[in-house]
Amino acid sequence: MKIEENGHALGMYKRLMMENAGAAIARFLVHHFDEIKLKRILVFVGLGNNGGDALVAARHLISYGANVHIVFLGDPKMIKTPESRENFNLTINMKSIKLFYNCNDLDSDFNYDILIDGILGTGVNGMIKQPYLHAIECINKYNSFVVSVDIPTGINPDTGNSSNVYVKADVTITFHLMKIGMKKTNKCGTIYVEKIGIPPDAEYGVL
Repeated sequence: MKIEENGHALGMYKRLMMENAGAAIARFLVHHFDEIKLKRILVFVGLGNNGGDALVAARHLISYGANVHIVFLGDPKMIKTPESRENFNLTINMKSIKLFYNCNDLDSDFNYDILIDGILGTGVNGMIKQPYLHAIECINKYNSFVVSVDIPTGINPDTGNSSNVYVKADVTITFHLMKIGMKKTNKCGTIYVEKIGIPPDAEYGVL
């Protein structure tokens, strides 16, 4: 996203944006639900910055006392950005978070109150393939409250069109500005726009 690149160039570094984004997701859930300590939360994490935001959210939710499990979708060696890798390395050192690498490893008898979609976000490109396809089917199968990070995985951020599968979100928490495609679809649930410290100067030449 060009605005993020501009913000980074101005000195609002991407790792700070990621930290603020993840913290905003956690705060939303803490304020939305009574007794977050009693909630069981499952976080689906992809290889890009969307997954990095979700990892930060998981860490903050743990600090609020929630019971957090993570499904990491892919080979950690293939993490796409240094900010996401930094947060992954931090997460795997946390004994308070249970980490899975495959949806099939989840306990089918364990019910989750909240699911966080940090799979692809704006990184969707064409048809959804494995392991993301199975993860989306898993999310949509649960009878849980679903929060998507930035935009539901499988929804094009420019057109609003859905791919072969998409996450059916109750809430989408997007950052800085609403994506163009979100105004063209009703498949994002309730949309909240959170500011993450990007200065308005970063919009120059973009909007």
